[in-house]
Amino acid sequence: MKILVACEYSGTVRDAFIRAGHNAMSCDLLPTDAPGPHYQGDVFDIIDNDWDLMIAHPPCTDLAVSGARHFAAKRADGRQQASIDFFMRLADAPIKKIAIENPICIMSTVWRKPDQIIQPWQFGHGETKATCLWLKNLPRLEPTQIVDGRDDRIHRMPPSRDRWKLRSTTYKGIALAMAQQWGNHDL
Repeated sequence: MKILVACEYSGTVRDAFIRAGHNAMSCDLLPTDAPGPHYQGDVFDIIDNDWDLMIAHPPCTDLAVSGARHFAAKRADGRQQASIDFFMRLADAPIKKIAIENPICIMSTVWRKPDQIIQPWQFGHGETKATCLWLKNLPRLEPTQIVDGRDDRIHRMPPSRDRWKLRSTTYKGIALAMAQQWGNHDL
């Protein structure tokens, strides 16, 4: 399959699909952290390139309920609406299979409830980080390795220059499950 991993700089999901034998490309405004097929630029420059599947990770800064105390300012200056519009452009992309990933956020009320909420501990990582999935023509991800431990390392991460990057990187076990389950999903 030809797969677009939108808003991914880490290459984690892209590389999981490549290892599974697919033609995958990541795309982000940032350069990729891992060598591999990557378009640095606006995802909408390449969104019409006949992709079979898009997995999108739109920025959550203005949408996540963890930042609700800042919502009034983000609504007033237009940041939140711009993020909603970006999310919806991805959801409405002319691609047959789409998964959009975000934390618990306002899209559940602005648009619709997610199809699934997953946790890293369901995919081999003993941590918590509720992740919503909005799916189009894809099945729900089945847990692959439920493990003990419910560490909330992501929430306790101290301030640093790279905190945002570390918090937003997809867990490898989740990326592997996406590649194994959605990469073999025929419709």
